[in-house]
Amino acid sequence: MKLAFVVNKVATEKDDYTTIRLARKAAARGYELAFISLGDFIYASNGTICAKATLPRIDEYADDRSFLDHLQNEAPCERIVVEDYDVVMLRSDPADELAARPWAPPSALLFAQLAAKHGTIVLNDPGHLTHAQNKTYFQHFPEDVRPSTCITRDADEIEAFLGEHGGKGVIKPLQGSGGQGVFIVTEENRQNLNQIIESVTRDGYAIVQEYLPEAADGDLRIITLNGRPLQIDGTYASLRRSNDSDDHRSNISAGGQADLEQPSEAALRAAELCAPKLIEDGMYLAGLDVVGDKLIEVNVDTPGALNYIEDLCGVDFCGAILDDLERKVRLQTHYRGKLNNRQLAVM
Repeated sequence: MKLAFVVNKVATEKDDYTTIRLARKAAARGYELAFISLGDFIYASNGTICAKATLPRIDEYADDRSFLDHLQNEAPCERIVVEDYDVVMLRSDPADELAARPWAPPSALLFAQLAAKHGTIVLNDPGHLTHAQNKTYFQHFPEDVRPSTCITRDADEIEAFLGEHGGKGVIKPLQGSGGQGVFIVTEENRQNLNQIIESVTRDGYAIVQEYLPEAADGDLRIITLNGRPLQIDGTYASLRRSNDSDDHRSNISAGGQADLEQPSEAALRAAELCAPKLIEDGMYLAGLDVVGDKLIEVNVDTPGALNYIEDLCGVDFCGAILDDLERKVRLQTHYRGKLNNRQLAVM
């Protein structure tokens, strides 16, 4: 199988990224791999979608670090025809491009949409990812699984919302990831509310949510595949992210810790309620962040933590994903273009 990954930049990939774990295991299977940075697509004069791509060799690597070292320092960069690849996985984080390259994520999605139109399976479905570039996408999920939320740039509206919820809440930028710019407002720091609002709204809208007391214990990251929680023989791809320091952010990238934990019935119910929307939008691989029975975030761009989960439980979830990709390629071959990209994405 020929598998391409679209990332922000090959040079900024890290050895604890789920993308690197997936690619290393794909290389060991003999897949022909390509890594495409957001700014390296080409629309050729004949209408073909091409790219300058980094091409790691087919091999078994000792660990993720050794694969990444080869990718960044030894693998050649060549011009490829993207449409020659069976599957393209979109694994870039738009939040990382807000300051320097705001044009990059939407441009890459346009190229990805053309590649999908020409017959390559593109995951997650690029036609719907354009509508999921910020946290407003979260508001399309059922009200039962969402905390009370206000989205605004108006300081008075934010203060009124907090007042309705006992003066406590969470404020974060509408666009962002990895726990960047997230503040918990309490009575202790309320005197800094104006500065917090100014900081969060400097580059756009703020999303304000009620504070969920269970969040003191962190959140549960549940990986979904084809719209439903990924599990093998009863073991779910999930972990608890928490932070014992004064920093309230549970994101692993923000210093949080990861502990293996299987989802509760309440968490699985929340995931079940999210499934129809994920399936409708062709969101093949996603990360649901759950507190109690509430969803606090949906990551459809670069759902991560799968490498941590594998290391903690020893279950080959990445292998299951690769098996599923092979199945999709077989289905596409047999149906000869009768299934569109969104259908294949979650089938």
